[in-house]
Amino acid sequence: MARHYGMDWLRIGAFALLILYHIAMVFVPWPYHVKAVRTVDWVTVPMALTSPWRLTLLFLVSGYASRAIVTRSPGLWRFVRSRTSRLLVPLAFGVVVIVPPQAWVELVTQHGYTGGYLHFWATEFFDFDTLAGIALPTWNHLWFVGYLWLYTLALALLLSLPRPKAVQAGFDRLFGGVAVLWLPILYLLLAQVFVFRRWADTHDVLHDGIAHLGFFPAFLFGFLLAAAPNTMAALVRWRWVSLALAAVGYAIVGGVAWVWPGVSSPPSWIAEQTLWARQLQCWATIAALIGIAEAHLNRDHPWRATLAEGVFPFYLVHQTIIVLVGYWLRPTGWPLWSQFLILVAATCVGCGAFYRIGREVAPLRPLIGLRPRPRFASTTPHTTL
Repeated sequence: MARHYGMDWLRIGAFALLILYHIAMVFVPWPYHVKAVRTVDWVTVPMALTSPWRLTLLFLVSGYASRAIVTRSPGLWRFVRSRTSRLLVPLAFGVVVIVPPQAWVELVTQHGYTGGYLHFWATEFFDFDTLAGIALPTWNHLWFVGYLWLYTLALALLLSLPRPKAVQAGFDRLFGGVAVLWLPILYLLLAQVFVFRRWADTHDVLHDGIAHLGFFPAFLFGFLLAAAPNTMAALVRWRWVSLALAAVGYAIVGGVAWVWPGVSSPPSWIAEQTLWARQLQCWATIAALIGIAEAHLNRDHPWRATLAEGVFPFYLVHQTIIVLVGYWLRPTGWPLWSQFLILVAATCVGCGAFYRIGREVAPLRPLIGLRPRPRFASTTPHTTL
């Protein structure tokens, strides 16, 4: 496979937006592990710009990256073994070490928990029970890693079946024109609106079937897109039309968030229209971003390799940094804009330190999702997902 730098930049940008989204969660009325003493309703309006599509895009670019990993793997079993170690080891490390402070802060600030952190971690986090309605242990934001591993296993199962080349060729023919825009939108409307109503995701792998109907096909689409030049060309060709449709979808979703901000609910008929608009905004935005990345960002840069390698370690640790710093900021009474800037700076510095230290200390590399460093290693980083 030829490397598509545009998809690398898209992946980097998607994770950066996710981190900013989680920082913003501190300041909006929606439930989160730590909340500012005072929240702001209008912040939900800019958040509506990314909430319908950010996770679907992450699964799509992960599927795209999986194609490159399959291509360079000596066999399907080696692919599964490699992805299992690269995903489950950081997931286990995250659940044991990274995530527990988030649950403790949530219990202390929202449920009146009085125990210290070490007591909580040693005696209650691994009880496999609920505490103040919170199931413990929990994986919180790391659900994405667990889902990605399961989708990787499902992909390996599909790849083990007899698969004539006609499947890939048929995909490229089907989506090699304007159908790349309207057919996924039609699917999302059928699967997420008409047949089911996807109001929220549970992040419970066994009870999140509607979300799987959105995320797993996006993962497979990304995998097939990586070897579908006509489809990629169609995404480039229709990128501005896609962007216009995305703007229409956001105008509806953002408009509803403006009129009914925070946790206030619109009338049921408006909520139904919002659900339709979210699906339109979801795929139209993704199609526009892929087309724009391919047409305008498909070039290398000295920082690209490091950023592409660093996004997964950043993802692992970012929410814990946000929650702990947000917990420290709660009693300060500082203006919300200053708290936001402090959270952005602290998250960037903390994630950078986590990545740089973990990258250089050989035993830590597998724990943060990096490959073991060869004995005579190049200093050039490698993409992890």
